[in-house]
Amino acid sequence: MNGSKIRVLVVDDSALMRRMLGDILAADPRIEVVGMARDGRDGLAKVKSLSPDVVTLDVEMPNMDGLSMLEELMKEHPMPVIMVSSLTKEGAQTTLRALALGCVDFVAKPSASISLDIKEVGAELIAKVIMASTALVRPSVRKEPPSQPEQAPQKVIPSPARGGRRDIVAIAASTGGPVALQQLLARLPGNFPLPLVITQHMPKDFTASFAKRLDSLSELSVKEGREGMELAPGCAVIAPGGSHLIIKRKGGVPCCSLSDAPPLLSVKPSANIMFLSVADEFGGKAVGIILTGMGRDGADGAVALRSKGAYIIAESQETCVVYGMPKAAVEAGVVDELLPLSEIPGALLKSIKA
Repeated sequence: MNGSKIRVLVVDDSALMRRMLGDILAADPRIEVVGMARDGRDGLAKVKSLSPDVVTLDVEMPNMDGLSMLEELMKEHPMPVIMVSSLTKEGAQTTLRALALGCVDFVAKPSASISLDIKEVGAELIAKVIMASTALVRPSVRKEPPSQPEQAPQKVIPSPARGGRRDIVAIAASTGGPVALQQLLARLPGNFPLPLVITQHMPKDFTASFAKRLDSLSELSVKEGREGMELAPGCAVIAPGGSHLIIKRKGGVPCCSLSDAPPLLSVKPSANIMFLSVADEFGGKAVGIILTGMGRDGADGAVALRSKGAYIIAESQETCVVYGMPKAAVEAGVVDELLPLSEIPGALLKSIKA
């Protein structure tokens, strides 16, 4: 990051939206809006001339749209990008494509038609821009993460002797999670012997599209969670946006239950709530995985899982887009294995055979 402030370029075809986004960001003393662009071509030119730290990027623009600009940017000049997307089915699909191309995160407009509603998400926008300025961004043309410089080893509690039966896998992810989950699930066989439950921080109406995308890219069956849905081997269930996913047994069969309880640690769905329910129902017969993400959601739930004998795997800093959630679990002293993303599928398969 150049200088003491985070330098932001705002790209949007609406003059009103550019002005509003610029005013929202400039009101924070940690941020400097260094420029504005009216479309993707203008945006690429201003990235070269202004060298911003973060770009906020609209999707629908003339001449060159947001996805086209993002794809070009990630090939030529990888940098943190926050997409500004509409809360529609089409908007969700576009946002997922943007995340796959290398976008760090997105802010969902409350309304697709009323630009003034962007004020409602101002605090979220500021927080995500500040987070994005520290994110690890890689060129989207690479299929595998590039090799990273060696870092000092982080202390975890090795537990090679803690075996035992495993009946479920619970996974937590946030910023950077959509791509990480895609890579993780794509490396698991379709006959995976356990059900998987996943909390990915994502708004309502986005998780259905996300589940369909993962289902198309994986041999596993991936579905958005529904009230009463039974868990089955080889099936991954995504917590629906706006609801907490709780696992309960009904007649001895583990099922999904959805809760409308308030957000926990400002997130809904909450990985902590899901992890706690898994700890209650499965005790130590679980594997918990914490992937890239901002904040510390999942750490308290991992403590509960680990206290009952569950096996905990976390993604290491070298591949995390944001090393927040895994770091919190490491600091809590409950992580058995801290691994780069590419090694987690193998570690998971090994842990359920222990």
